[in-house]
Amino acid sequence: MAKTEPSVDQWLHEAKADPAAAQCGMFLTHNGVVRITPKAQVREGVEGLGDVVAVEFSYDAEGLAAAEAEALTWPGVYYVRTWLNEGRCEVGDSLMYVLIGADIRPNCIDALQKLVGHIKNELVVEKELFA
Repeated sequence: MAKTEPSVDQWLHEAKADPAAAQCGMFLTHNGVVRITPKAQVREGVEGLGDVVAVEFSYDAEGLAAAEAEALTWPGVYYVRTWLNEGRCEVGDSLMYVLIGADIRPNCIDALQKLVGHIKNELVVEKELFA
């Protein structure tokens, strides 16, 4: 693993101590992990690529900060925190953590899905390395 993973327990403790926590009725976390199955196989059914052994991972830090700030403008969202790994990450290593705090379940679920999608589709570069 290229970077030390954060503690989700610590993140939740800090989130609940934040002044905005009184507005939050739900916190959701996302933990993206390197898997052995290639992305093209999972998403498009492509066979014969072999097993993934690691991912070279990088991201746009300025874009991530902007995405966090934007997420705080979405309906019902009061708390946002992210962590992204970088460098060579082995199977089982965490690539990403996202924590969203929102007023109600639909807003929290929608915000988590939207933010993770934006990060994955526009802010990260992943290169799978095969056995």
